[in-house]
Amino acid sequence: MATAGPAPLVPPALLELPEKVLQFGTGVLLRGLPDYLIDKANRQGLFNGRVVVVKSTDGGDIDAFRRQDGLYTLSIRGVEDGRPVADDVVCAAISRVLSAKSQWAEVLACAANPALTVVVSNTTEVGIQLVPDDISQSPPTSFPGKLLAFLLARYQAFGGDKSKGLVIVPTELIPDNGTKLEGILLEQAHRNGLDAEFIDWLETANQVCNSLVDRIVPGRPDQAAQTALEATLGYHDELLTSSEVYTLWAIEGDERVKQVLGFEAADAGVIVQPDINLFRELKLRLLNGTHTLSCGLAFLAGFPTVREGMDDANLAGFIHNLMLADLLPGIPYAVSEKVGQRFGMQVLDRFRNPAIEHRWLAITLNYTAKMQMRNVPTLLHYYRQLHAVPHYLALGFAAYLLFMRGTRQEGGQWFGEANGESYPIQDEKAAYFADLWQRLAPAELVRTVLHNQALWGHDLLTLPGFADCVAHYLEQLLEQGPRATIARLLNRESLAVGNG
Repeated sequence: MATAGPAPLVPPALLELPEKVLQFGTGVLLRGLPDYLIDKANRQGLFNGRVVVVKSTDGGDIDAFRRQDGLYTLSIRGVEDGRPVADDVVCAAISRVLSAKSQWAEVLACAANPALTVVVSNTTEVGIQLVPDDISQSPPTSFPGKLLAFLLARYQAFGGDKSKGLVIVPTELIPDNGTKLEGILLEQAHRNGLDAEFIDWLETANQVCNSLVDRIVPGRPDQAAQTALEATLGYHDELLTSSEVYTLWAIEGDERVKQVLGFEAADAGVIVQPDINLFRELKLRLLNGTHTLSCGLAFLAGFPTVREGMDDANLAGFIHNLMLADLLPGIPYAVSEKVGQRFGMQVLDRFRNPAIEHRWLAITLNYTAKMQMRNVPTLLHYYRQLHAVPHYLALGFAAYLLFMRGTRQEGGQWFGEANGESYPIQDEKAAYFADLWQRLAPAELVRTVLHNQALWGHDLLTLPGFADCVAHYLEQLLEQGPRATIARLLNRESLAVGNG
């Protein structure tokens, strides 16, 4: 049985800790980040509490949790500071898993637990939405409805005692997730006709925090990898979960939030502070922005995955310089160079992770929208700060234009051609670009696209030298190919440094 394997690896005292967290969701991100960090804090004597998990539906992994007494192995693989990391941790943070559908009364009973201090959630991006809901149902339909019913039960259990309010930390991947959730809770309270005293307690006794999580948690390894790992571990684990090394859980909160959570000292990836926009900007501009500006170029150059691209010295050099020379100075937020460089080096380690297969083609999904959101603000700020052309960004943009060259249409889907094979262009602007490529020479196409304010929210032709630079690299990509173009740019930069 699975429990016979991992159970002896857990100090018994960890299994006796009180339940201090209610968690909505059983997904791998929660297991790989918040639950892992709570377990890590418990092992250091910092938080000393376990997690009651609420699952929206019966079946699935809920039975595996019961069979394994909530224990699961997190297999951490990756690169940190340029060195390989392989660590297997048996996490004991989860005390039990309750089904909202069939055990709602037991979920509500947790509200009367005086030790409970924290609520964590990850109900996917669609979970934090305002929908018609009756919180007297068993259970309510939506996640906010369930949470509101739970908070009402807690209010009633403690007679409105404001010291029994909770710190609520949603981890859904939407901006200002805490602010949005709090607004929905208040609206639902009004729609359900709840009394003014409860609504005041809801607003003043509880803190709903914006948070940002970042860790790649693929979940269960493939069968071959799981079999090999279990042979090393010496036991079978139905909930075996793989993750990368990097962790980030940035939580927007004051000293009370910091004190209640108690996670921060357990791991450098946990940050509690009044403003977390810095971390959102770093992730959006350096990690996501680099992905967007590299994906077309890397794919056209014949590299299927991010890791394979990082194994090529020239492409790795392009990505390094793009991130740290062009994107970091262009972040439209005050970032110290030391913090930005450190984050950038962590991103490069993550790109090199041999345990994660991230395909460049998958990153090209909604290419134009991602370029607008992630990179255009960076480009504009770079010009405001440096008044110069960012060459790596320009090459990345040129490769985007080339990737968007649709050569045939089939069933409403546009396809391009690269390295003797066709590929899908999964972008709502695919037809627009296919038309431009049919009608215009490359230099004119560049100017037309950059001038299109409907795409970018700005006339990018007004940026001195940018159109000419993009057109120059687009011509090189067409005439010499992506790999030679990357090599020429890197050689140009090395010559410039040598001449300097």
